[in-house]
Amino acid sequence: MTKLTTLYQHGTLALLVPGLLAGTLTMGDLLKHGDTGIGTGEGLDGELIILDGTPYQVDSDGNVNVVPDSLNMPFANSHFANYSPLAELENLSQTDLEEQLISLTQASNTFLSIKITGNFSAVKTRAVKKSTPPFQTLAQTAKHQSIFTRDQVEGTLISYYSPALFDGAAVAGFHNHFLSADKTFGGHLLDFHLDKGHVAYQLFDTLEQHLPVDNRDYMGHDFSLDNIQDDIHEAEGLKSS
Repeated sequence: MTKLTTLYQHGTLALLVPGLLAGTLTMGDLLKHGDTGIGTGEGLDGELIILDGTPYQVDSDGNVNVVPDSLNMPFANSHFANYSPLAELENLSQTDLEEQLISLTQASNTFLSIKITGNFSAVKTRAVKKSTPPFQTLAQTAKHQSIFTRDQVEGTLISYYSPALFDGAAVAGFHNHFLSADKTFGGHLLDFHLDKGHVAYQLFDTLEQHLPVDNRDYMGHDFSLDNIQDDIHEAEGLKSS
């Protein structure tokens, strides 16, 4: 029986920091743990968003592709959707929206997912260009990103919220990905304004953390040498210059 309060996570954001970007889980295996999710491909190959069991990739050229089960990933989240209505919200910046979400859910100390369907404006997304071995660090690789914008767009935001206690395993706060309703635009959200949307949420009481123990580079790496939190925050919020 599927547990609808479990969030599955493969890898950690911390392992991306030193450039451990090899794919260590296939999309086919990830989909066994959920029909909704986000992630990135091997070498930070674009941005992934899974909706209704279909995995989409926004690549560095801005194309939205349905990816095969054979796609390999270093990091991903998934869960089986069982969202509950939370609110109808409108005219909110990203910062104001995220503050309201914490206030409405009263769930700052656990994992949750947010799904917003509606109309957005001033949307800025990014997708990183796939790199190849020998992989550079997260900070270096994330500089090779493409920025995409839409003045107005209808679509779906999928977000995972992680408590501050887990900063490093994930990024503390909200990790937002977006896909337009017409499946032609999306990516990792850098900034947006919610014009009007239906907000739903799903709380998790269990984090199923899966680690790539068969990967020699991961098992032999000394993470005490890395500036994990600063590098994650810089890469997650990296804007175009």
